[in-house]
Amino acid sequence: MTTSPTTSSFGSARSSFGSKRSNFSLSDHDRQHHRQDLVGGAMLPIFLNDLNHNNQDLVEITLELNNDDDDIVVCSVAPVASGTSEEEETGPGMLGRSLSATSRSLRRTFGWLIRSTSSRTAASSNSGELTLPPREARRLKAKLQRTRSGAQRALNGLRFISKTTGPSDAEELFESLAVDGLLARADFGRCIGMADSEEFAVGIFDTLARRRRQNIAKISKEELRDFWSQISDQSFDARLQIFFDMADSNEDGRITREGVQELIMLSASANKLSKLKEQAEDYASLIMEELDPENFGYIELWQLEALLLQRDVYIDYSRPLSAASVAWSQNLSSFRPKNLLRRLNRSLNCLMLDNWQRGWILLLWIVAMASLFAWKFFQYRNKPAFEVIRYCLPVAKGAAETLKLNMALILLPVCRNTLTWLRSTRARSFIPFDDSINFHKTIAFAIAIGIIVHAGNHVACDFPRLVNSSPEEFAPISADFHGKRPTYEFLFTGPEGLTGILMVIFIAISFTLAASHFRRNMVRLPAPFNKLTGFNAFWYSHHLLGLVYVLLLIHGSCLYFVHKWYQKTTWMYISVPFLLYVVERSIRTCRSKHYAVKILKASNLPGNVISLIMSKPPGFKYRSGQYIFLQCPAISPFEWHPFSITSAPGDEHLSVHIMTVGDWTKELKRAISEGDHSISIVHQAASVAAMDQRRLFNQPKLFLDGPYGAPAQDYRNYDVLLLVGLGIGATPFVSILKDLLNSTRTAQEQTDSNTETSTLDSPSSFTSSCLTPNDKKKSQRATNAHFYWVTREPGSFEWFKGVMDEVAEMDHKGQIELHNYLTSVYEESDARSTLITMVQALNHAKHGVDILSGTSVMTHFARPNWKEVFTKIASKHPFSTVGVFYCGMPMLAKELKMLSLELSQKTSTRFEFHKEYF
Repeated sequence: MTTSPTTSSFGSARSSFGSKRSNFSLSDHDRQHHRQDLVGGAMLPIFLNDLNHNNQDLVEITLELNNDDDDIVVCSVAPVASGTSEEEETGPGMLGRSLSATSRSLRRTFGWLIRSTSSRTAASSNSGELTLPPREARRLKAKLQRTRSGAQRALNGLRFISKTTGPSDAEELFESLAVDGLLARADFGRCIGMADSEEFAVGIFDTLARRRRQNIAKISKEELRDFWSQISDQSFDARLQIFFDMADSNEDGRITREGVQELIMLSASANKLSKLKEQAEDYASLIMEELDPENFGYIELWQLEALLLQRDVYIDYSRPLSAASVAWSQNLSSFRPKNLLRRLNRSLNCLMLDNWQRGWILLLWIVAMASLFAWKFFQYRNKPAFEVIRYCLPVAKGAAETLKLNMALILLPVCRNTLTWLRSTRARSFIPFDDSINFHKTIAFAIAIGIIVHAGNHVACDFPRLVNSSPEEFAPISADFHGKRPTYEFLFTGPEGLTGILMVIFIAISFTLAASHFRRNMVRLPAPFNKLTGFNAFWYSHHLLGLVYVLLLIHGSCLYFVHKWYQKTTWMYISVPFLLYVVERSIRTCRSKHYAVKILKASNLPGNVISLIMSKPPGFKYRSGQYIFLQCPAISPFEWHPFSITSAPGDEHLSVHIMTVGDWTKELKRAISEGDHSISIVHQAASVAAMDQRRLFNQPKLFLDGPYGAPAQDYRNYDVLLLVGLGIGATPFVSILKDLLNSTRTAQEQTDSNTETSTLDSPSSFTSSCLTPNDKKKSQRATNAHFYWVTREPGSFEWFKGVMDEVAEMDHKGQIELHNYLTSVYEESDARSTLITMVQALNHAKHGVDILSGTSVMTHFARPNWKEVFTKIASKHPFSTVGVFYCGMPMLAKELKMLSLELSQKTSTRFEFHKEYF
């Protein structure tokens, strides 16, 4: 039995709770007029406080809290030292009578005090020890613990009003919704900012109406103001009472299991958690089992309050991370310079450190374009044609020279095989391969500007000057046009003019359909123009650029003012990149025929996701974080689509998870679900519970191309990993988690094997290192990871449920921390999610299973506080390099990048950000 002695001091209206011992200063005079009808733990502090106001002699009562049996024992009564003279005058007989009177007064006032039946109490019964019933003991203990922990933290909880809704907003909504000056019960939720939680809002409405002893269906504006003042009360006790009254429909101050179940169902309905709603009865029983161990059949307000205030006690999985908060302040204060110049210098250093790779590439590119422009400009500045066309000609030719360079460079970032190979070399240390697509887009923008300058000068300046030139002005360049002054028709319909016009048209189509709004199908066009949006339009239109390169070669060989072949440099620019790209595409075509894969298993998962487990082609090697292209000839013989690999390199199969959001993926799902193929298909109903497996004979043919490099593949280069995935963006990180898990398992097996060998060879060498130097070197690679998965759909957790459970089971050293966030549930401080949070914490503590994901990883609500996440990681891993890998929508990338830069400046931990969009 574990006991905790508690002493509390109630004297001169002051309380001290520095420890678990509580000193109650009492008068030895019994106040007979004290209310006898009060019972329970609420009576004791009132009684002791009341005695304290008496000016007679004071004594100290020591209570002992029994944590195992939930009882409180009155251990001793002793005088309070108030002065030596007074003590000398008080003899032993008077003290004994005082203590005895106090003890009798306690017994008479608190009838629920009984003699302790424990051996410890029996041994000291002559000292007047008393014990409380377990329920009353827990009540008093809850009061003491609430004061000691401070309810200030709880003030942020049980919020009924949205942060964005104010009283003026409620009144404006009242005016728009009220009929004849009365607001209907069903519209109350819209007024208080709970438009999407009508059922929960109606529960609040009925609760507040019962307080007014009314059974009404409509309220006036004054009544709305009264309701608003109650639910917006800053007092935690007031909000807790409203929450309690929502389940206490008969207003007897007690909630039965049915009331708790109704409250859980209201919360689940507000958060659209159908699975939780179905299991409301089980979770209500769990709460009653925890709060009502005596099986009285009801719980009271103080019990609900105790569970709410002690929620964090149940959540022990995140303690190692949160325990580092003290070190965070030290890490922050020690490495942030106080001098303004030093802070600026550190900021510039961090900025240069983060962007130097991009910087030198862009600088080299800009210098190259400027040099080529200047070279060609001065070359044509000295030609005879300058006397006729003036500066329009050298400007147009300078722009043309930059166009040749950029048309060559734009092919390099899309040579995936070459970039994947370069990623594995030392080139990754000075070339930012993660920004290859951004560089591709930047070059495309420069090409667009070059076309405007080049074609614009020709059409608006060069051609008019040339056509309208006098015979004397035209004479020096007449040989270039075979002695005949050109006309507009000649200039536009000749080989150079015609190829130029076609190139501008093809590039305009390709660039327009490649814009994000068109590519992501965000532009709504009427039929049949709606076919011009989406990925397919982008894919096929980009192949027009192949014709552009052919036209560019023709265009560059039909120059009017250049006649020698070696001075026509267009082919020199584009030949090597173009041939490299052609070789890349040829390798891709040949390899895809060789990498034909069989689907071993396919599963229809919640959230329009299908999981494919495929055979691994012979000789196919990849790294975690990489991706592959898939083609299904039954759907289209030309379309290839990229998907992140979710299996680990050590697995015997390949796996991908595909979200069906486009035409191709929907067709793939249909082919798998309805086709005649030899796979195991998991059909899941809306509840995601009913599963039906079937095996057929034929399978859809799939071709594979890859693997290709991605930012996440370099995760081994960092001390610590911060992996952030949004929805389906978690896929590349699942492979990393599996790889880390396999590495941990292999290291453990190696350690066990070496330990056994060492023990057999020499018992004395058992304490020596079991790993060889090479093994030690390998074990020092990045093994610590923090995985944050943010999703809107509760069913998403089914995607990688097995991986989560396996990581939690194998990771005994806490090297991998998993954090799930569900944004469709209101944040934990909202009243609509308060009870769900409590049930979740309680169930996880009791059974080790999360109520939403079904795994051992507890799910958080709302969005993560990313600054808090970064600061805690910085404090936990000082002097480390943290690789921040993000995969998801672009909107979060900017915030994570800014935090990486900010925390790198303020702490000794360096964060390096890498992004991957889908």
